[in-house]
Amino acid sequence: MADLKIDILVIPTYNTFTLGVMDNSTYVTDPPTVTSPTIEITAPGFDAVSLSFTFNSLNIFTSEDLEITEVGEDTCAIPDGVYYLTYSVDDGGTIVAIEKSIIRVDKLLQKFDESFMTLDMMECDKALKAQSKVHLTSVYFFIQGAIAAANNCAVMESDKLYQKADAMLDSFINNNCGCTGNNYLITYF
Repeated sequence: MADLKIDILVIPTYNTFTLGVMDNSTYVTDPPTVTSPTIEITAPGFDAVSLSFTFNSLNIFTSEDLEITEVGEDTCAIPDGVYYLTYSVDDGGTIVAIEKSIIRVDKLLQKFDESFMTLDMMECDKALKAQSKVHLTSVYFFIQGAIAAANNCAVMESDKLYQKADAMLDSFINNNCGCTGNNYLITYF
């Protein structure tokens, strides 16, 4: 039908163990008369899995659902990276589908949050803490760049930005960013 507009949104769950996908479609009738709502999800490094989907709802998927872990094994964190999603419904014999690619950065954001929380905002060494904040702000921009690139189908660029943010965070964690405060003083004052 001309009025049927299917759409999905990936919703943050703030949990590395779940992937939330919301039905954001505009159906002609309520409840929808279309049938067989299905989502196909391809996680990075894994085969595509086809899963049933619930209309007008937030659907939560785990590593077991995505066949990242075997049935019966403990659920594990879902990997970061580019995901391909295809949502489809049967509209009276016609399959209507929408495809999206997104980048999942939940593990990276968790690492970022942990790094950010190590900053003592009230510490006396203002230049050193300011440099740490500048470094983490740069990391955050790389993360946002990775998300923007994935949202615009620039998968290779997205991966480069993600890897750069991850490397910068590792450097920050392992070397306390290597900051002396001098860079902040020279660059910003």
